[in-house]
Amino acid sequence: MSFVRIWVHLVFSTKDRYPFFTKEIRPLVINHIQVNCREKGIFLTEINGHLEHIHCLISLNKNQTISQVAQLIKGESAFWINKEKIIAGKFAWQDDYFAVSISESQIESVQNYIRNQEDHHKKKSFSMEIEEFNKKYNWLISAEQGNKSDLG
Repeated sequence: MSFVRIWVHLVFSTKDRYPFFTKEIRPLVINHIQVNCREKGIFLTEINGHLEHIHCLISLNKNQTISQVAQLIKGESAFWINKEKIIAGKFAWQDDYFAVSISESQIESVQNYIRNQEDHHKKKSFSMEIEEFNKKYNWLISAEQGNKSDLG
């Protein structure tokens, strides 16, 4: 029997980072994603977001890739949001996403970060967050590029 535990912090945003996820809409979308993940065999241990993006902490199994899981979550949830007319107009996610591996020792820290998105974004803009990720993960993305890109 194979044992695989690969933790991934997955973040994706709405098309053009439009702030669809009000305090009324966000819980509906999060709940739907949780149900969909259970049905699709995606181990989602934490999920939350802010006005224009969602954070997920997932553990991949031996048959899953980040790409497959991101597509299953994003594709199905966009379909559901449009079918149920959760928002006015057509909903879409950005094409790309942010995904980084998380060590076992960081699980609790990442879970707390995801749980506290509302408070976190009272203090920090997306541009500031991109710069923080640059430093933490040694990326070379400017805040301006981050605002233009599809990163979550």
